[in-house]
Amino acid sequence: MSEVLIVENLYVKYYTKRGIVLAVSDATFSMLKGEMLAVVGESGSGKSTLGHAIMNLLPKNGVIEKGRVLLDGIDILKLGNDDLRRIRGSKISMVFQDPFTTLDPLRRVLDQFTEFLTEHGVDMEEARNLAMTMLEAVGIPKNLANAYPHQLSGGQKQRVAIAMAIALKPLLVIADEPTTALDVVVQKQIMDLFDEIKNKGTSIMLITHDIALALERADRVMIMYGGEVMELAEKGVLMEKPLHPYTIGLLSSVPKIGSEKFPNSIPGYPPDLRNPPRGCVFHPRCPYAGERCRVVKPLLTEVEKGHWVKCHLVKAV
Repeated sequence: MSEVLIVENLYVKYYTKRGIVLAVSDATFSMLKGEMLAVVGESGSGKSTLGHAIMNLLPKNGVIEKGRVLLDGIDILKLGNDDLRRIRGSKISMVFQDPFTTLDPLRRVLDQFTEFLTEHGVDMEEARNLAMTMLEAVGIPKNLANAYPHQLSGGQKQRVAIAMAIALKPLLVIADEPTTALDVVVQKQIMDLFDEIKNKGTSIMLITHDIALALERADRVMIMYGGEVMELAEKGVLMEKPLHPYTIGLLSSVPKIGSEKFPNSIPGYPPDLRNPPRGCVFHPRCPYAGERCRVVKPLLTEVEKGHWVKCHLVKAV
């Protein structure tokens, strides 16, 4: 299968009043057509920043220091504003954690959906018909098409955001915590919808803190910590043979139905990325860290085919 997305040596910094935050450091990975890649990690691990950087949609104080983001062979980071507007929504789109980020609270859902489509060259009548079709496809009743966002439930607003994100059949959809704060029934419905999209050839980057959800739904899972990629593998491999101590800690923190044992927790706190630890960024919380871990930063290494790990303690076989 062909690679839809290639990210190489991506570095992102935020310039704040309290100092420079190295939010993403040396991120390197790729995605295949029709694949769901889950990006997992604690809050502050750089997951959302990575998604926004791929969209080239960082806030004003965010800067991509270096790296490449190739979407279907085109380096997004070298495109001007006009070219970016053309590909956002048509080639690459994003579902934000808060659907109000997508929806204008002062305009009816159908009107803003139609305007979005016409901005991408769709004829007005065709745009209106396509918007109605997409809203129906995600389970929005016809009588709600002319509603204002505040008249919809959280799940319905998220469905509208997803409908807009997939309407033009983009190559890649980045979904940033799309099921947070939704009840379990709506969560399942939204994830089922993503499965349908994926099966039609669209690649999906699922950004989530829920490793159980990632292992249930994704094809591959990428673990991030402290702005860095710690481990990347097919979900079955990650479940059966996790190698990075952070991944092992995350997996052991997932409650198991029927078990009387309390889930474990990883001691300590995520690093302050204004002043990240020397050496391995995880070493202050790692039970196995040695002197080399405290001094030398490990490299992301393919230890087995398709299984990448950033740890001095793991050797290629």
